[in-house]
Amino acid sequence: MSDSVVPVVAVVVAAGSGSRLGAAVPKALVELGGVPLVVRAVDALRAGGVSDIVVTVPATHLSAFADALDGWGALLVTGGSTRQESVRLGLAALQAPDDAVVLVHDAARALVPTQVVRRVAEAVLGGAAAAVPVVGVNDSIRQIAGEGSVVVDRERLRAVQTPQAARLSVLRAAHEVVRTRGLAVTDDAAACEHAGHRVTLVEGHRDALKITEPADLAVAELLLAARSDT
Repeated sequence: MSDSVVPVVAVVVAAGSGSRLGAAVPKALVELGGVPLVVRAVDALRAGGVSDIVVTVPATHLSAFADALDGWGALLVTGGSTRQESVRLGLAALQAPDDAVVLVHDAARALVPTQVVRRVAEAVLGGAAAAVPVVGVNDSIRQIAGEGSVVVDRERLRAVQTPQAARLSVLRAAHEVVRTRGLAVTDDAAACEHAGHRVTLVEGHRDALKITEPADLAVAELLLAARSDT
């Protein structure tokens, strides 16, 4: 993928506080197997063929992130108060042509496999307006309805992961649309849909779990150990 005429670039969102993880540092600086989550995330993107990477970080820990990512060639920019604002700022900082494929990835999904990174980029290179990795839902789901609830058919549900991909011009314009309309979105696929683009789903992977709580970190440690054993 790195040999493609069209560059593949990325924004890594790493400005979260990590309060639910109970950490004394921002979540992206929490170590997994002795390596900060943000470093593992950047490494996964590089392995998947990504060239330029912008990492959005909290202003209060800029020097700590600079130390952690020293030698990785990532540009650090201060993130916003929300994920949505951080992505917009990261996109603005990218120095890439409009037709570049941009991946937006959460540092908390540090163990995303290389094939998932390639899969979303290749979907956009192949003509998709936007692409997101998804996995099936294992739990039974109920939707609140008035004072009761109803069962939702989980066979029709998918859990959304990152990285999410689009052309750089498309995603910049999509985030401007939601900003000017005063809309809050939880991911980049939703921004693209508000801008009138169809989102293509590609196969994700269970290893790309989002590390949010201590239990998630424990699972990630097990997954990492299993990789080391293979």
